Amino acid sequence: MRIDIITVLPELLQSPFAASIMKRAQTKGHLELHVHNLRDFSDDKHRNVDDYQYGGGAGMVMSVGPISKAIEYLLAARSYDEIIYMTPDGAILDQNSCNQLSLAQNIIILCGHYKGVDQRIRDLYITKEISIGSYVLSGGELAAAIVIDAVVRLIPGVLNDETSALTDSFQDGLLAPPVYTRPPEFKGLKVPEVLLGGNPKEVEAWREEQALLRTKERRPDLLGD
Repeated sequence: MRIDIITVLPELLQSPFAASIMKRAQTKGHLELHVHNLRDFSDDKHRNVDDYQYGGGAGMVMSVGPISKAIEYLLAARSYDEIIYMTPDGAILDQNSCNQLSLAQNIIILCGHYKGVDQRIRDLYITKEISIGSYVLSGGELAAAIVIDAVVRLIPGVLNDETSALTDSFQDGLLAPPVYTRPPEFKGLKVPEVLLGGNPKEVEAWREEQALLRTKERRPDLLGD
């Protein structure tokens, strides 16, 4: 998968992809990541990429010109499955969306800033708008990093154990059950006997029951009616 990120603050995206799973994904060739500084596409002598909004009001707006040039530059080289805009008023990211995006080959992610981008960019280029929650960040970079992490880990070969991602919370519409490791007893708290018994069917049944109970307690909204 190739992901091109358009941002005014490329330095914010260095650390999230320089370690752990995201670094291994790039080393193994599963992820090709390119970060583009939007200011490189500005015609302004000061490399400005924002302007005052029509109609007045507080806050600046990301300009049409630099963003259009950046996207057109990328589109001239290849086709893209999605051009994503990170914005608080986008669709809330969920596991199903991540699963779908993990099947893409080429993605552009535009990181919002200030009061957002000129609406004409959204009308002309954007194919998907994503939010990571009902709150506002200083910019879309951290949100983009979250989307990329959630998507790339689903690509076959990225995780050492490919079945791990399939048993994560939300994959089956439920939260994951409790998990335990050694020792079998710690400060008076014991590992459930079923996990020590060695019967795979009983373990699986216990995990399904616990996943349902945990979901009922913590995220009943996931169960619908």
